[in-house]
Amino acid sequence: MPATTNPRSDFPGAQSFLPADASTLDQLRTAAAQCQGCDLYRNATQTVFGRGAAHARVVMVGEQPGDVEDQQGLPFVGPAGHLLRRAVDDAGIQPADLYITNAVKHFSFTMRGKRRIHQTPDRAEIAACRPWLVAEFALLRPDVVVVLGATAGKALLGPSFRVTQSRGVPMPWPDSAQRPQDFPVEPAKLVATIHPSAVLRADDRESMYQGLVADLRVVASLL
Repeated sequence: MPATTNPRSDFPGAQSFLPADASTLDQLRTAAAQCQGCDLYRNATQTVFGRGAAHARVVMVGEQPGDVEDQQGLPFVGPAGHLLRRAVDDAGIQPADLYITNAVKHFSFTMRGKRRIHQTPDRAEIAACRPWLVAEFALLRPDVVVVLGATAGKALLGPSFRVTQSRGVPMPWPDSAQRPQDFPVEPAKLVATIHPSAVLRADDRESMYQGLVADLRVVASLL
């Protein structure tokens, strides 16, 4: 697996913190807690690593932890996570079949008064954190990978991937000509959909929510 470095020369990228012989997700999680691969670690409370079973049939990849996740140290436990869990239940996917993670493991935010406001991770931060995602996938063998939103799609499949052009349609895991070279070859199917936070921001939440559930029912049909 080639090293991935942060385009900002003053940060080494997560590769420097990745254990060379990690064989379990718990080993990766322990190592990730010490990550200083990009500048996000300076202000975030803690690393928020993925959670779920190593044998999970479905791996969901989101963007980054939010404020609640940053405080609790667990992915998808805030409002977007509660909505996602409801959508998973409505789609008929068993929670025991899930592993949930993010493309970026530290909370990126700006201060507005006393509030911490989500800020989309930039390309340098996504690149710096990428080795953790690659290492997770090297230990997982899912039947389906679910891309939650644009940032996750670009982190997994490169900058040209567009969720809006592909959502809700089962796709084969990209071959080596289309997949970033450091990603392991997997037999999984891929399904893209919106991030649950997009539902929370929508004017017509019910319509957006039903669209998310419809996409996840496609995932359920592949299991």
